Amino acid sequence: MGMTFEKIEEGRFRLNVNGYVCPHPQIYTKKSLEKLGSGDILELIFDNPSSGESIEAMIENDGDEVLEKKTESGQFEWHIQKA
Repeated sequence: MGMTFEKIEEGRFRLNVNGYVCPHPQIYTKKSLEKLGSGDILELIFDNPSSGESIEAMIENDGDEVLEKKTESGQFEWHIQKA
């Protein structure tokens, strides 16, 4: 499955990078967050566990916040709020 970025509703977006390995999930996450306005939520879906560390470090450096982390059957879903 290819990368998908979509608007779910006003102020809420979803980025699916399942099947991608580092550094692609982090790059796509950064580019997606750049498109969001302050306070918007990005639902990030990925399945490469090692991507989580680099994504989390990037989020902290940029001042954004991980609101929620879910893991199910090797798939991760993080809800990130744009600063």
